[in-house]
Amino acid sequence: MTYFVGIDVGSLSTDGVLIDEQHHTLSEVVIPSGTNMAQAAHKALVNMLDRANIPSSRLEGVTATGYGRNTVRFATKTSSEVICHARGARYLHPHATIVIDIGGQDTKAIALARDGRVEDFIMNDKCAAGTGRFLEVMARALDVPLEEMGRRGLRAQRQAIINSTCTVFAESEVISLLAKGTDVDEIIAGLHYVVAGRIVGMLSALKPPKKGGNRIQNVVVCGGVANNQGVIHEIEQKLGVKVFVPANPQTVGALGAALIASENHRKDHGVPKIRE
Repeated sequence: MTYFVGIDVGSLSTDGVLIDEQHHTLSEVVIPSGTNMAQAAHKALVNMLDRANIPSSRLEGVTATGYGRNTVRFATKTSSEVICHARGARYLHPHATIVIDIGGQDTKAIALARDGRVEDFIMNDKCAAGTGRFLEVMARALDVPLEEMGRRGLRAQRQAIINSTCTVFAESEVISLLAKGTDVDEIIAGLHYVVAGRIVGMLSALKPPKKGGNRIQNVVVCGGVANNQGVIHEIEQKLGVKVFVPANPQTVGALGAALIASENHRKDHGVPKIRE
């Protein structure tokens, strides 16, 4: 039995997935990237191998992706985040046509062709609005644990109106709303509305499908913010469709990287492709 690893080194977290030659996931990790990304990648690798009780000598390929992919010295290949997220999402949801990856520092919207290849993508990496960073700042301003934001936003009876998508100005609005006695849950619901609006707005910038049709039917949302049920709810409301959120949305890119490592190994050794 041979094994493959995908490492997604992001600005905030380093995610890893270990799979076997049949593409079964054996272990996965999400750890902070910290200031030493190379060290974080190595720690993720050791953690995964220890959990699965597999020696590193059995690894046949390691693909690194993400912001810090070039720091992964033990990688046998690197690949772009867009390609890895597209591959991972398509594996988990074979009919996916749109992938929305909401990370800590950027958000990507990826349009897929019928065969799974990337047709177009757009990235929001110049502004924190629509990213995990935006929600982290607001959680601190509200003195609410980040992991509670989704649940509390969903229980609000109404949404507070927040006009700005700029992190600095939105934070000022939040502080002003608190001073007026606005319910915290309503403020959170308003923030989720703003974040979802920014994300859904990115989709309009994608090129239309080459073969026609409506691709806003099979949407996969991944990245850390996909764990926020309030944001997911608002995205669904704006799109008018139910979106697919993987069981572990943070490791989709790492899974895609691991699959690419396996597929490259099969090509190099003339092994038939696995039917999924």
